[in-house]
Amino acid sequence: MKVYLILLALTALVTFALTPAVRALGIRGEVFTPRRKRDVHREPIPKLGGVAMVVAVVVALGLGGLIPFLEGIYTDPMPLRGVLLALLTITVVGVADDLWDLHWSLKLTGQIAAGLMIALHGIRVEAMPVGWIPVGAEPVQIGLTVFVVVLTMNAINFVDGLDGLAAGMAAIGGSAFFIYTYVLTRTINEFDYSNLATLLMAMLVGVCIGFLPHNFHPARIFMGETGALLIGMLMATAAVAVTADVGAMEGFRFRNVPAYMPILLPIAVLLLPLLDLSMAVLRRTARGSSPFSADRGHLHHKLVDGGYTHRQAVLLLYLWSFLVAYGVVSLNFFDDVFVLPVLGVLLLGAGWLTLHPWVRRGPAVEREESA
Repeated sequence: MKVYLILLALTALVTFALTPAVRALGIRGEVFTPRRKRDVHREPIPKLGGVAMVVAVVVALGLGGLIPFLEGIYTDPMPLRGVLLALLTITVVGVADDLWDLHWSLKLTGQIAAGLMIALHGIRVEAMPVGWIPVGAEPVQIGLTVFVVVLTMNAINFVDGLDGLAAGMAAIGGSAFFIYTYVLTRTINEFDYSNLATLLMAMLVGVCIGFLPHNFHPARIFMGETGALLIGMLMATAAVAVTADVGAMEGFRFRNVPAYMPILLPIAVLLLPLLDLSMAVLRRTARGSSPFSADRGHLHHKLVDGGYTHRQAVLLLYLWSFLVAYGVVSLNFFDDVFVLPVLGVLLLGAGWLTLHPWVRRGPAVEREESA
């Protein structure tokens, strides 16, 4: 655990230290987020923050290869090579989009290419955790992997609409996933605690923590397309890598780690982004627009429009992310009979808090309309 936490801290420090330099570069090159109707910021803010995050991940991957504790991850260079190629792909696509606002079809092509880099280098969906159904055909494994990577990238991208929202939610969900993958590794292998998914989650949490001080409201820099793609790629790759442990878990499925965790936890971690993505696709398709077109109908926009301040809306979504992700993780350590009722009460409280501005405003609006 100490090695992972050291790499997490290192990744955070590198991201924190590099972000001001990237911000200065963005200002000098006038790489700003344009003022749009759906946006909540009032002044142009430089993008490219994701470049600092990518550099930090590359540095951490390089230093990790020098640590004997992680030797098991670096023994086979193919998966890490795929991660590095995917990093290169999303950096090129992300920076190009930040500079020239690429058409959605070009961005989708880049996302698919990144997913292929992951899949073709051995990180694939090898089994469906529900029922432990093996995915034997290689083309199917590759196709499912690319789908998961692209879906996760877009889910993170869609939720990146308020200062600090995507980075904070990813840090919360990633830390829960980090705990789960570490416990899983200790469960299935008592001699080697090195695990690719755990390493990726440590780096993900690190870059998000390091970037947040610069990105929390009022933001001084945005992560841009590069940062959103990076978070999605790391999250998806870790989730896919976990499926490779399904076979190893066969003898442990009713010990320590519940058997449904490999599919439930990634969904829980990404629940809000996936919900927002699904609603956006349905909303835009219903009105005849492209699913990738932009609008102001996201969950975070609704909270701000409902009366929450920028920071309050972000913190409220942090709360939902924490309750869902850590509520699911707690099932690894406590009895369901205790966890589920407590989690239910907390979720009801979060629901009341979310709807409170509308409930409070309702009678006053009715009196005003009747007058």
